[in-house]
Amino acid sequence: MTMRLSARNKIPARVTGITRGEATANVTMDAGGVRLVASITVEAAAELGLAEGSEVTAVIKASDVIVAVPD
Repeated sequence: MTMRLSARNKIPARVTGITRGEATANVTMDAGGVRLVASITVEAAAELGLAEGSEVTAVIKASDVIVAVPD
């Protein structure tokens, strides 16, 4: 099944680690040398079959982005 998304920030990445808690899994990814971390449900991680080394697409819905600069 193919899917089209309204989100424009789609970044190819590889899963480098998964830390599972009681309800939440933190999925760490490498996106061309940039580290990304997504917090998803443990159930979603299992349904997606995520494992270290999985090729994924990080889809980012950034409705609030904060930019800071040094003083």
